Amino acid sequence: MEQNLKRSIILDNYQNPIGKGLIVDDTYKKANMKNESCIDDINMMVKVEKGIIKDIRFNAEACAISISSTSIMIKLLTNKTVEKAKEIIKNFENMINERPYDKDILGEAIVYDEIYKQPNRIKCALLSWECIKKTID
Repeated sequence: MEQNLKRSIILDNYQNPIGKGLIVDDTYKKANMKNESCIDDINMMVKVEKGIIKDIRFNAEACAISISSTSIMIKLLTNKTVEKAKEIIKNFENMINERPYDKDILGEAIVYDEIYKQPNRIKCALLSWECIKKTID
């Protein structure tokens, strides 16, 4: 994917994130993740019904990479089965960590395929993906 397109996708998901804003609803599982090396702090709520992720909400004090990665993740995982979501998450983690992965299931998340070149940004891209794993495991 061309670099300007990657930047455009990241910026759009940062400025107009999907799922932003927590709600009061006890049917959601909740989790929090913090990045020890920067300001990133994400609170997430996930609603799973009959093994399908129905809704993902978040609130964060975080950088553009972290927020855009969260928004992209929400688009990818909403309305997927928990098992399919785990497969997508595993492939995303593999991509970030330079291990074999299936790029065809990552959608817009492929914009982070070279994030390993900026080691200090890896945790930013992974934070929300680690957070959702806490709610669906």
